[in-house]
Amino acid sequence: MNTHSPNMRPVIRQLDDSAINRIAAGEVVERPASAVKELLENAIDAGARRVTVEVADGGKTLIRVTDDGCGMAPDELSLALSRHATSKIDGSDLLNIHSFGFRGEALPSLGAVGRLTIQSRAPGGEAAELSVAGGQAGAVKPCALNAGTVVTLRDLFHATPARLKFLRSDRAEMMAISEVVKRLAMAEPSVGFTLRDVSEGRDRVSFRADPATGDLFDALRARMAQVMGAEFTDNALGVDAEREGIRLTGLAALPTYSRGSSTAQHLFVNGRPVRDKLLMGALRGAYADYLSRERHPAVALFVDCDPHKVDVNVHPAKSEVRFREPGIVRGLIVSALRHALAEAGHRASTTVAGATLGAMRPEAPAGAMRSEAPLGAPPEAPSQPRVYQMERPSAGARQAAYRAQAPAPGFAEMAGAYSARVVEDMPEAPEHGGRPRPLPLGAARGQVHENYIVAQTADGMVIVDQHAAHERLVYEKLKRQMAENGVAAQALLIPEIVELSADDVSRLMEISDDLSRMGLTIEPFGGGALAVRETPAILGEVNAKALLHDVLDELSDFGSSQLVQERIEAILSRVACHGSVRSGRRMRAEEMNALLREMEATPHSGQCNHGRPTYVELKLADIERLFGRT
Repeated sequence: MNTHSPNMRPVIRQLDDSAINRIAAGEVVERPASAVKELLENAIDAGARRVTVEVADGGKTLIRVTDDGCGMAPDELSLALSRHATSKIDGSDLLNIHSFGFRGEALPSLGAVGRLTIQSRAPGGEAAELSVAGGQAGAVKPCALNAGTVVTLRDLFHATPARLKFLRSDRAEMMAISEVVKRLAMAEPSVGFTLRDVSEGRDRVSFRADPATGDLFDALRARMAQVMGAEFTDNALGVDAEREGIRLTGLAALPTYSRGSSTAQHLFVNGRPVRDKLLMGALRGAYADYLSRERHPAVALFVDCDPHKVDVNVHPAKSEVRFREPGIVRGLIVSALRHALAEAGHRASTTVAGATLGAMRPEAPAGAMRSEAPLGAPPEAPSQPRVYQMERPSAGARQAAYRAQAPAPGFAEMAGAYSARVVEDMPEAPEHGGRPRPLPLGAARGQVHENYIVAQTADGMVIVDQHAAHERLVYEKLKRQMAENGVAAQALLIPEIVELSADDVSRLMEISDDLSRMGLTIEPFGGGALAVRETPAILGEVNAKALLHDVLDELSDFGSSQLVQERIEAILSRVACHGSVRSGRRMRAEEMNALLREMEATPHSGQCNHGRPTYVELKLADIERLFGRT
């Protein structure tokens, strides 16, 4: 890296403004999506109620952001293109920040790497425009504009063509822009957003979200349905908790509505979208007991606090933050999410039933396959399933029909060859306040293949995986016992000495109290060493060195570690698996109904220890549609 001649002393020199702005643009404007983010944040900070983004060729040739905000006066346009000129702070307190932007770097940086034009009009003033190319600004001149601001950026990175080689395809850049718009749309439900793709002269709306109205949760649910889909809001739990002046609100999906990646995790601090490892680690810890490591929860969570309690000026793109009291924030997220999940009880996501019904759709009969269409003929419309208009029989008619339908000869002998049992009598629902208590999971009607309980509910049916359900029930019982009695620790006859760096020893000692509660007792042993005096008894023989290194890795990745607790709970999960009702066991009617009642009373019983559903509920209307009935 040292390229200067040993006989020449390097000379310190002041860079010109154009070079300074291009360097700043390298930090702020990484790709077209970065430019869209900066311009959108400016529009929101200006009080816009509607914002339109037009993009061509993935933002490489055109980005235009139009808003109806407060606008700028003609004499402010030139100042807006100066570095560190902003209307959002006065410079006296860099922590008291209530806006998205505050550095005043976006517009001059964009003008340094592209062709930038700003048109703006303040209320009661005249409209004016200013153009910049390669960092060189033109003269302010009048223009036609009703209100607000229009910022047009053409030929991004034309002044730094080497950056163009690192951009991805137009489609990939457009997807990144869409993600930026959607994240800011989630942060501001009261603002309307429209994203248009105007490449090659066409005008296609890629995303649209109208302003949401109502109270906090109504507006949030409406906006999340627009951005993340109705399935997410249908399977999400409301979260609203506060601790020591820090408030957490938002929506968190059920564990059975998990994803294969973390792309559906949206976190906001004081309205600002962030990707912070502390928050991601807390989210992972909250769901650790309900999801396997390869599954990820879907959430939209908002942390709001006094601006002085969080530093947003620690990252060039402001995508990371630093809390003054991170432990309080982490504890709030974990406790609030676990409380919300516990309140959900045995509930499982509706997508489980949807997938089940999809698998049960009847296929077209072999004879119904259409003949091959002539070349060039329009494709035939897919045949719709036939619907039969039928009325439901009355209870008396059903009883009469049952009496008339005597078993056919030989049916009793044939039934023994099939793995199914029928429960003849429907149990009486226990009374609650003089009325029968509702049974959400219904009453057992039979058992199929000695593994699946079929139950009838008031408006449908439920199919329960008896092994997975009982495994979760036993697991929850073991956890309650451990919480009441504590984690038993096993003292080592000879403490194990683990050599580490001084920094690693310090990091582990900061969480030594938490580790001790989990049965892992450590003490400093001088220099860069730790003495492990006790290990959790339930883990048996432990490789203390490997365990501590794994804990350190989690501290580096997430800012906290739940590894010891996860390993203890993994043992409890295996114990629960061996101690639960096995697949293949025939259950009596009272056993099946007792299992259903216990599931209704036990939190988290809707999913097994790995996040899979323990039951599927099918509504009668959906079942009738499968058979073409209306």
